[in-house]
Amino acid sequence: MDAPAHDDLSLGTWRRDPGTVVRRAVSAGDPAPLAIVAESEVPGSATEWSPHAHPMHELVWVRGGTLTSRIGKRIYTVPPGWGLWLPAGVVHGGRLTAGAELHDAFFAPGRTPVEFAGPTSITVTPLLESLLLRLARKDLDDGARARTEAVVFDVLDPTDRQFALELPGDPRIDPIAEALLDDPSDGRGLQDWAAELGMSDRTVTRAFRGATGLSFAQWRQALRVHEALALLSAGVDVREVSERLGYSQPSTFIAAFRRVMKVTPGAVAPTYRA
Repeated sequence: MDAPAHDDLSLGTWRRDPGTVVRRAVSAGDPAPLAIVAESEVPGSATEWSPHAHPMHELVWVRGGTLTSRIGKRIYTVPPGWGLWLPAGVVHGGRLTAGAELHDAFFAPGRTPVEFAGPTSITVTPLLESLLLRLARKDLDDGARARTEAVVFDVLDPTDRQFALELPGDPRIDPIAEALLDDPSDGRGLQDWAAELGMSDRTVTRAFRGATGLSFAQWRQALRVHEALALLSAGVDVREVSERLGYSQPSTFIAAFRRVMKVTPGAVAPTYRA
């Protein structure tokens, strides 16, 4: 069971939805003699897990919603169809949208022949998902489980799509990041922010590039795409998503989304097309 926890909203976490339940995760132990232990739940309300780590590798994916995870200076967004691999020992927190199905699988490091250097986006194909759901059953004999685990290792592949947003972590521009995390539709431009913070445009631009590798405009666009993933997964249509994120028209939003994700919004959340 998870115990209630209280954690202040901090830089790098999306604003909490009303009624969010904050939980403290229980660390999964070694599943010996199993290599993989899979499980799932539907919390029923927006849920947040305070920062924690596991002694085992974890693969987490969702259906009918979105998970965001804070790891160091990065926010990872996990939309339907993709998962996030968390190596053993990596400290992470998570936030799940209301009504989403949360699935995860824990992998014993000593019995897992697959390695990823750090948090990695994984393509959760129908085959991989069905194999992991099979491993959640309690009636599998040892032979069936071993064969299923072997196929999981064969089909566990990373995706080349980027779902991580680098946070600045620079006190000069953190106020900009905080404001945009709280309201991605904030339309203040580079000159507006520079004037408000008492800096030159060039200083703000250099600070963003130095901290995130992106310009201010590129970083804001990437943040809006992460928010769009959550909205699309929750069933919000493309037109409303574009309005909520401050775009003048859906075509502008679609073009921006494609620049970041290399696909249209409909390809990432195929149930919700424009």
